[in-house]
Amino acid sequence: MYLAKAPSVADLMGSLNGQEAVAAMMAPADVMPTDRYLHWDKLRRLPPPEHLSSEQWWLKIKMARSDEMRLLPLTSSEGEPFGFTLPDAVLRQLSYIDQRGAGEVVMEEVVTSEREAGKRFLVNSLMEEAIRSSQLEGATTSRMVAKELLRSGRPPKDRSELMIANNYRALQYMREEMGDVLSPESILELHRIVTEGTLDDAEAAGRLQRPNEQRVAVFDRDDGKPIHVPPPAEQLPERMRLLCEFANRKNDQGRFVPPVVRAILLHFWLAYDHPFEDGNGRTARILYFWAMQKSGYWLAEYLPISRVIRKAPTQYARAFVEAETDVGDTTYFVIHQLGVIEQAIADLHLYLQHKIEQMRDVESLLQGDTDLNGRQLALLTNAVRHPGNAYSFESHGRSHRVSHETARTDLGRLVNRGLLTKRRRGHRFVFEPAPDLEQRLKESTS
Repeated sequence: MYLAKAPSVADLMGSLNGQEAVAAMMAPADVMPTDRYLHWDKLRRLPPPEHLSSEQWWLKIKMARSDEMRLLPLTSSEGEPFGFTLPDAVLRQLSYIDQRGAGEVVMEEVVTSEREAGKRFLVNSLMEEAIRSSQLEGATTSRMVAKELLRSGRPPKDRSELMIANNYRALQYMREEMGDVLSPESILELHRIVTEGTLDDAEAAGRLQRPNEQRVAVFDRDDGKPIHVPPPAEQLPERMRLLCEFANRKNDQGRFVPPVVRAILLHFWLAYDHPFEDGNGRTARILYFWAMQKSGYWLAEYLPISRVIRKAPTQYARAFVEAETDVGDTTYFVIHQLGVIEQAIADLHLYLQHKIEQMRDVESLLQGDTDLNGRQLALLTNAVRHPGNAYSFESHGRSHRVSHETARTDLGRLVNRGLLTKRRRGHRFVFEPAPDLEQRLKESTS
C-alpha cells in the first residue's frame, strides 16, 4: 500500500514563493473540504479550487488543522509528536455513539431487561470478537467450528483454534481481572494469554521484544511490502510506561480527550509501537475494549468491532498509514474507528430487533407457561431458528454461565416435556430439538 507522503507546513512554505503562500492563507474558508478529512494522497488527485494549486490548497488545509491539533505523548521513532483534531465529522460521530450507545428501548428489552438475556448476549459478543479478531490475524478456523470450540470447552486442535480460545480467555481477563488502572504488567499478562502456545519462541509470550532481536515490521497484505517499521526495542519500556500514563488520566496538557477517542488512540498507540513478536493487533483491540468499559461505555462489550474491520481490512491498514504519512495526524484513524463503531452499533440494533421478533414469536407460543425459565426460553428460541443445532450440559452452562447441575436440570426438564431429544454421543449426552418443535410448543401451551 503506497501513499504519497503528505507535505508538512514547513515543506510547503519552503516550496511555495511568498505570493503563493499568502494567496493560500488568504483563500476563503469555503475551500476547506467539509464532508471528508482528506489525506494528501487523495487530495492531490482532485481538481483544486479556482486560483489555487494543489499545494496551496493543502497548505490552507494544513494551517487550519495545525491550529486545532491536540498533541499526544506518543511520538514517532524520530521523536516527532502525534496528535489529533476534533473536526465536525468526529463530533457528529461521537454524538451518534453517545446517543445510540447508551442503550435504547431495543437494548433495554433484549439486553438489559433480564439478567439471563444480558449474560447470553455478552457471551455471544465476546465469542464473536475472539473469533473475528483471530481471523483478522490469520486464524483459518470457520466461525461455526470456532463457536462449537468455545461453547463446548474442548481442547483446541490446531494453532488457529488455539488463537481463538486464547483471545476469548484474554477478553474475559480484560473484563474480570485487569481493573481500572492500566499497567505495563497487565498489558504483558494480556499478551501472554493472547499468544500462549502459538509463538515460534514460546518465551516471547508476555514480554517486549528485546534490543538483540529483529523488530517485527508490518507488511502489506497485497504486495508484501513493509508499510510500518516500529520504534527500536530500546524505546519500548518507556513507550509502554507513557501509554499506561495516557490511558489512566482524563486530561492531557490541560485538554479534555473524549473517552471514545482515548480508547481508539490506545488501540493506535500499541499497534504503532508493535512491541511484541506477534499478537499486537489482538492485544491492541482488547485495550480498546478495556478503555471503553472503564469509561462506562457498557455497550462496547456487545460490539465486536473485528467483525466490521474484517470486512474491509485494507481500509483499516490505510487509516494507520495515513496517520503515519501525514506528520502523525491520528485523526484519520480516529475517524475510521468511529465509523467501525457506528457500523457495529447499527448491526447490533438490527440483530436485536430481529431477536426481539423471534423471542416474541416463541413467547407467544409459551404465553402463560411459568415452568420455563429465561435460559430455557433462550435455548428454545435458538432451537426454533436452528433446528439442526445440538446442545450439551457444557455448552448450555457456558452460554449462560451456570453450573453443570443447573444445566442438567434445565435440559432435563425440556426433555421431559418432549421439546428436546436426548442421545449419547461418545462419552457424553447431546440434546437436539424435537423434529416438530414448533408444533409441540403449540400443543404444550394449548
